[in-house]
Amino acid sequence: MVDRLRRALAQVSGRALGPYQSAVVRIGFAGTWLFFLLREFPHRQELYGPDGPWSWQLAGRLVSGNHAFTVLLWSASGWWFELVYGLAAAASALLALGWRTRATSVLFMVGVLSLQNRSVFMGDGGDNVIHLMAVYLVLTRCAQVWSLDARRARLRGTAAAGPAGPALWGVLGAVLAWAASAGKLSDGWTAVFAALWAGAALWWLAERYEPQGERRAALDVLANLLHNAGMLVIMAEVCLIYATAGWYKIQGSRWQDGTALYYPLRLDYFTPWPGLSAMLAGSGVAVMLLTYGTVVVQVAFPFTLFNRRVKNVLLAVMMLEHAGIALLLGLPFFSLAMIAADAVFLPTGLLVWVGARVAALRARVPLRGAPPRPALSPFPWAAPRIPALGAPPPDLPPAAPGGTPGASNAGEAG
Repeated sequence: MVDRLRRALAQVSGRALGPYQSAVVRIGFAGTWLFFLLREFPHRQELYGPDGPWSWQLAGRLVSGNHAFTVLLWSASGWWFELVYGLAAAASALLALGWRTRATSVLFMVGVLSLQNRSVFMGDGGDNVIHLMAVYLVLTRCAQVWSLDARRARLRGTAAAGPAGPALWGVLGAVLAWAASAGKLSDGWTAVFAALWAGAALWWLAERYEPQGERRAALDVLANLLHNAGMLVIMAEVCLIYATAGWYKIQGSRWQDGTALYYPLRLDYFTPWPGLSAMLAGSGVAVMLLTYGTVVVQVAFPFTLFNRRVKNVLLAVMMLEHAGIALLLGLPFFSLAMIAADAVFLPTGLLVWVGARVAALRARVPLRGAPPRPALSPFPWAAPRIPALGAPPPDLPPAAPGGTPGASNAGEAG
């Protein structure tokens, strides 16, 4: 029993689990929020800005009561809103690319919370999921693979190389000091951001002056524990979302008689394809099967995690269901957010295979003036790799001779 506990502790503290899953979650949520901001760019003033029905004064009164975080209430000027909106979009793009992820994940969280808490009545279920995941991603080492940080780690031996990281954190530290001294932040949020800034500073110092020392190893263990805890919370959150949604549906009379899907298919607001929606709504059998199937899948999914094959089948069904919601009901960003959340349960073998296929496609399209690059093996440990999709995760066997030591810390830049 003691040996088993020791092995379990070594497992959760010795490495960051689920590197591919955390990378997909990072790319999925950052990309979803970026696409939403770009699509709503012409309407940004009405959604979150000074032209919205939820005025700056009303937002201030609400935030003073619930103590939500938003930097948009620091100033009522139009230029400040435009700056925050632009920085939110830029942080989303950089996080999706995996550039200086420790800093950009914090900026991503600030952008999401600031915009959503400014106009709380503008969101839907997908926005709520992005809201939560933006906080959880700060805890994870989500750039171990498929990121610019991982590529830099392979080329230079550490993802913290270069002046961009210290300069970025220097600017963020100056903003934090100004906001705290000016009373813009509550004591709780000041403590949170100060802890994140101090942790990044300690990591950079250890990486710079003691890369193989005990302090660096202790920070690595702490980062692994936080990452694994964050991934566990993300998985628990997804299960909770489906369990509560399924059990609440069971209590509704329309879900009990199998007609719940019929009503949104007859609403103009949820019918981007009226002909397709009318055809589906006209089939009583199809409506009944989809209604009951939705309830069964949502209620059953948390209980299938103990059986890998059944879990993978239901996971594919749920992703197809969300794709259908995006197509039939016109809710693409809600569907993308839920698919990104579901991705935390995708099998590692599938993600490695997809990564290898993408790398092979990239190798066939060389850059102008550059020789063609060799395709990657679908088994990263079987042959030398090039820095195309990032470093291999720490739970895989070591790379062939020529690999760069320290690549397992690729998600720690900035």
